[in-house]
Amino acid sequence: MFQWRFITLFLVLLVLIPSLFACGRNRSEPAEPTPAPTGSSTQSAQVAPSQEPVAQSSPTETPSPTAEPTATPPVPTPTTPPPPTPTPEPAATDAPAGDRITLAEYAAEHAGGPGAIFAGDATQLIGLPPHEGLMFQIPEEQYRQGSAAALFGVPAAGIPGHMFIYTSDYYEGLIEKANLTDPTPLTSSGESFEIQHVCLDRNLPTCVLVQTYFAPNLAERTNGQVQLKVSSFVELGLAGPETLDQVGDGVLDMANIYTGYISGAHPGVEVQSLWGLAQDWETSYLMLTDMAPDIDRMLQDASGGSPVLNRNWFAGADQWFFSKEPMTTVADFEDRKIRTHAPSMSDFIRGMGGDPVQLRISDLYIGLQLGTVDSAVTTVILGLTGRLFEVADYIAGPVIAFGYTNNVINKDVWERMPADLQQIMIEEGAKTELEALRLAPFQNFAAVEVNKQVGLEPIPFSDETLEHIRATVLPEYVIPGWLRRLGYPGSGAEAVAIYNEKAAPYSGLAISDDGSVREIPITKGPAAR
Repeated sequence: MFQWRFITLFLVLLVLIPSLFACGRNRSEPAEPTPAPTGSSTQSAQVAPSQEPVAQSSPTETPSPTAEPTATPPVPTPTTPPPPTPTPEPAATDAPAGDRITLAEYAAEHAGGPGAIFAGDATQLIGLPPHEGLMFQIPEEQYRQGSAAALFGVPAAGIPGHMFIYTSDYYEGLIEKANLTDPTPLTSSGESFEIQHVCLDRNLPTCVLVQTYFAPNLAERTNGQVQLKVSSFVELGLAGPETLDQVGDGVLDMANIYTGYISGAHPGVEVQSLWGLAQDWETSYLMLTDMAPDIDRMLQDASGGSPVLNRNWFAGADQWFFSKEPMTTVADFEDRKIRTHAPSMSDFIRGMGGDPVQLRISDLYIGLQLGTVDSAVTTVILGLTGRLFEVADYIAGPVIAFGYTNNVINKDVWERMPADLQQIMIEEGAKTELEALRLAPFQNFAAVEVNKQVGLEPIPFSDETLEHIRATVLPEYVIPGWLRRLGYPGSGAEAVAIYNEKAAPYSGLAISDDGSVREIPITKGPAAR
């Protein structure tokens, strides 16, 4: 039923879409191209109810044995898993120097489907994903129309645009890193590297993208010499907080690292996971991309030299509070037992007057049903896969999140690879990020809309609640809580310096040498305009 209601929303948007193409395409460019074929047409990705990272910080913040990722698009749950070796996108041809194509030619060749990039014409980004499991049961034409609405924005419908992704320095850096017009030639032969890549959950869309895009493209580029074998934390019995150390020790070849998981042992990297700092998707994206090199360095240092290969981009990751009763004001949070999943989120809940309670995602349904908790905070998409709409009537929020987790590869595994295979892996990792960012606008747009169609009533934070978050929750709870975990000012000076340089200009909250929090002018992001 929700599928057809969702389609109705798209049909309403159709009258607003045509002008988007006119403003998004160069005048000399042709109309929207026909999308390229998408992966398998007969198999759909299996997506089970998933779990959210639960960070470990202290004896009072015991992590759950399993954890839920920050975002899971509402993919159906069919019985067949994603194909292990789908037909990949054609690998880049190692052409002679005189035959190399331009970036504009590459963009035109890949327009309208998997592998599409922004090179001046944003309409070329609009098209189907690499695998139908990422289509959210939406028919093709409606998917494209929704993608256009989310890409360019429809102010009249309250839909923000996402062009900030593709005009950012980070995106331009990915284009260069992917080496699209001058791909590294394959010179190695006879090598064999089977790398076990551990995702948070193999059924998450980020992991589906690794299975159906990154892995097959990498295998094709290397003539099968590098194979990614994907597994998940649950399959290997991993809880999460130990994953970075296990990559460093060589227990794991390569793993998806969520900084909220490992904040107990490595609190500095939690600078990436401080809930409530961003007021919109653009701020969240720009702030986190600004600090990406610092996160890479801290993760590499903490793992004994294992590098960050690339990132998994999580769209639709905003946090909402599910409840049976409406939570319209700060007073509605007071003394409520609210499920949490990370130390920083626990600090946020305390700042709102609530009492954080640790619950695994598998226990959320029964917890809300029996009243073990009065409210549960999670992403709306995880709420959908967990059918929380059956035991909740309202969602309050959001706490904005448009960010990434980090794929870290063991140092010894990496250094055993010949230089050409290393560089090809870097390029294919960057191409996977470009593809994830192409899909992100629709995922951000669809997240709340789908939950509305199954009966949940969103209650956006009021201006008064947002002011309370800025004036009280962040400076008195979230940031001080992180500083306590750091042991600042006695330790953690590097992480605080990164925050002050990369996050404070967006948040307007800086940290003084004595650990106090002070207001400063916002000089970066949309709030500075």
